[in-house]
Amino acid sequence: MSEHKAAYYKILAENIIEKLKLRNMEGYYAATKEEALKMIREKFLTEGVSVAWGGSMTLSEVGVMDYLRDSGCIVYDRMAAKTPEEQRAMKANIVNADYFLMSTNAITIDGELVNIDGNANRVSFLCYGPEHVLVVAGMNKVVSTVEEGVDRVRNIASPPNAIRLNKDTPCAKNGRCGNCFSDDCICSQIVITRRSGQRGRIQVLLVGEELGY
Repeated sequence: MSEHKAAYYKILAENIIEKLKLRNMEGYYAATKEEALKMIREKFLTEGVSVAWGGSMTLSEVGVMDYLRDSGCIVYDRMAAKTPEEQRAMKANIVNADYFLMSTNAITIDGELVNIDGNANRVSFLCYGPEHVLVVAGMNKVVSTVEEGVDRVRNIASPPNAIRLNKDTPCAKNGRCGNCFSDDCICSQIVITRRSGQRGRIQVLLVGEELGY
């Protein structure tokens, strides 16, 4: 990345962080994914903290998932719950976790988060439950408006995600949103987070790289 683009990302992130403050959210910036992981380890996910997460390529690319394996955190992995009883117990653990980790499908320059889910396994905990939500997002997720954010999710983020998850959807076949009602649809809920009802509960770490979809 050129120094000019890196400087642009930093300036843009600083402006978004100011807008996040107005929306009761906390914002942070790391120039690289290595710096982001260092901040996450030292500031947020310290030993003994209980942690859960929603599916995110960004978290994997930053190295968060590898870190959690030996972090000393109390880890609630929803994929480890197999039976209905285990799944109910896991949901209760996640609701009461210290941190829920996720990325965002888009973030506007005014600090609004745009997310679309198939089963609400991310957006439900973003809206309510865990003590804190840590959102990690590359600067490629920044958009001008909510409308642009929704379009970004449907036509840029969802097609590769549908392919990754082996979904039988129009976007997985054609690379563009078909506004489908398929049983495999991963775009069932559209959630716009315009502010946090609890000051500081949602914490957004912007990273000066292109991460995730």
